Amino acid sequence: MSIFTPINQLKLTNVSVVRLKKGGKRFEIACYKNKVLEWRKNVETDIDEVLQIHNVFNNVSKGLTSKKDDLVKAFKTDDIEKIILEILKKGELQVSEKERNQQISTKYRDIATIVAEKCVNPDTKRPYTVTMIEKAMNDLHFSVNPNRNAKQQALDVIRQIQEKNIMPIARAQMRLRIALPAKEGKKIKEKLLSLIANVEDEDYSDGYELICVIDPGNFRNISDLIQKETKGKSQLELLNLADTREGDQKF
Repeated sequence: MSIFTPINQLKLTNVSVVRLKKGGKRFEIACYKNKVLEWRKNVETDIDEVLQIHNVFNNVSKGLTSKKDDLVKAFKTDDIEKIILEILKKGELQVSEKERNQQISTKYRDIATIVAEKCVNPDTKRPYTVTMIEKAMNDLHFSVNPNRNAKQQALDVIRQIQEKNIMPIARAQMRLRIALPAKEGKKIKEKLLSLIANVEDEDYSDGYELICVIDPGNFRNISDLIQKETKGKSQLELLNLADTREGDQKF
């Protein structure tokens, strides 16, 4: 006995799906997962290496292909290749629950690592361990957003730890050497000092030289200030990225 298969139904296995909702409809394409990520980073440029099949589906898992009328209504074209590229560019890569949990776990660790690298206990000037930051994140009940990058979320963690007094924490400071012509040094000294946390040394013997410690958030402001006021006749040298004492913070 023959089995009838609808003409708009195709069976695919071992696929990753990129999904885009548009015009009230769901559209999906069947891809190779790693290749989607490479394509989005411009590592892979051959679309044939990304797609399992050059077709658009309403539901890949059920093998239901999209109707032409639905495609035209949503995308204003029936050009399958153009539609596929739009879905690939704007759509959401679907992952299994196991994969999602693994991604979240990895990003959780990445966030904690960034915080540990960028921050110290302001009382001791010593860095925290990643484990200690993870404990603080747990105390915050911090929820990882898989669609935001780790650096942005690390800044959120720092802010929340400070606001809720989970533990004393501050951004590790930067040590700079700033050298300016004497005239410009006198002119912008007050503005410069307002952006500096601590002056370690000043020298007026040959122009104006300053060794100082700053909060990382002020680095761009300082750089822009001396560039504008001295028209390139200055030096800005980063001596230490993070001004910390040796050794991890202990419980």
